[in-house]
Amino acid sequence: MTPRKISFIGAGNMTRSIVEGLVANQYPAENIMASNPSQGKLTALQETLGIHITQNNADAIDFADLIVLSVKPQLMAQVCSDFLKDTHLSGKLVVSIAAGITSERLCEMLNGHSQVVRVMPNTPSSLGYGMSGVYASAKVSDDDAKFVAFMMNHVGETLIVKNEDAINTVIAAAGSSPAYFFLIAQSMQEEAINMGMDASDARKLVQQAMLGSAHMIKANPDTPIQTLRENVMSKGGTTAKAVESLQNDKLAHILAKAMQAAVTRAEQMSKEF
Repeated sequence: MTPRKISFIGAGNMTRSIVEGLVANQYPAENIMASNPSQGKLTALQETLGIHITQNNADAIDFADLIVLSVKPQLMAQVCSDFLKDTHLSGKLVVSIAAGITSERLCEMLNGHSQVVRVMPNTPSSLGYGMSGVYASAKVSDDDAKFVAFMMNHVGETLIVKNEDAINTVIAAAGSSPAYFFLIAQSMQEEAINMGMDASDARKLVQQAMLGSAHMIKANPDTPIQTLRENVMSKGGTTAKAVESLQNDKLAHILAKAMQAAVTRAEQMSKEF
């Protein structure tokens, strides 16, 4: 698929993650621009990745075929209002990575521009291991929707959803979930330290175990995850006792409650902005 010119409005962590993934996977840096009010993040992106930069959103939009709105949800309306004073979106595809702002609301913010796609990526995109959900509004052509998926496939895997509400599930299961895993890893590292391990050795044990477990899940797509878990356990053994403890403490309920909290917050945000 022929690369298009892409501009990112906002140069925060998610923009950096996506741009790093794109460039690392051979998307041409000369086809990418980032815009941001402050210069520091822009300079870092240009020096490390070789992309174009600007502090003027209108210039970034004029450059692009596809605009990625990578700003905080509470700032989105004002950012859109400001750049629409100086440029227009005719013929351009707009992608939002902001949680909680529906495609209908985004169209309103863009003065009726209907060529909008919602994408929910996650931070492992910077390493090419991202997981992104994509929802294209009814007015978006199949070619445009496929290009967005093509773009995000440069930074990991993509799930195209037909129901916009499913984006909130993507947020709970993929967009937010690296933080869950980091919290689990942090807790395990801290307990290994409490058991007498030094910090670097504790981290090595935990991070490699998590990496290996993820690879086992991916390498065995036809094997239920429950079966993979049961295969680690011997009756009456150490793993069985550890899992029994987790189940007694209702780990599944804790995680389900956390995921639902993410969905609930996304639903609330859709009413706030």
